[in-house]
Amino acid sequence: MTSRPTVAIFDYGIGNLRSAQKALEFAGAEAILTNDKSILKESDGVVLPGVGAFGRCAEALVETELFSIAASMAEEAASGAKPFLGICIGMQLLYNGSDESVGTKGLGVINEQVRAIEGDVKIPQMQWNKLKCNFKHPMLKGIEEDPWVYFVHSYSAPITEESVAFCDYGSDLNAAIAINNLWATQFHPEKSGKTGMRLLKNFLSLLRSNQE
Repeated sequence: MTSRPTVAIFDYGIGNLRSAQKALEFAGAEAILTNDKSILKESDGVVLPGVGAFGRCAEALVETELFSIAASMAEEAASGAKPFLGICIGMQLLYNGSDESVGTKGLGVINEQVRAIEGDVKIPQMQWNKLKCNFKHPMLKGIEEDPWVYFVHSYSAPITEESVAFCDYGSDLNAAIAINNLWATQFHPEKSGKTGMRLLKNFLSLLRSNQE
């Protein structure tokens, strides 16, 4: 394995994927945007970003014939295989579905439904917010206490045993999950300064340890 692990970013025509690529490169990866299934399979790790609406992202995965491989790779990562990182809608897609797009199936790795943010708060949450998290988890190793990260979302996955970070926005919202080598964040690491960069570097460390 090279000193720069290879990270394949699902290129399914959604959002500014280039920003995720640039952030991963800055963190120390050889990052490539691709819809080539062989490259996705041969990489050291994969990243599924996503912005906008849940339904449109799910449909785009289907249209680019990447839905099935994204689901299988996420399932395998949850079982300890090749690391997988979901970002924003890329995290929400790991669930069965979302109230934002009723009838549209998610990848179904986690048997829960994404719900609208409730309470007397501005929708969407489009701001920096402070994380409350499990600093012992490898995803959050080396992150300073009371870290601030950047969110843009109107819907949120429920807090479950997979949750490793939360934010307060009227109530506690699920900010990050981890199941073995499957990691995902509701916030955008690529827009979250040194905290986001630390998380991406931790993901690359996971890739390296997975190859040992």
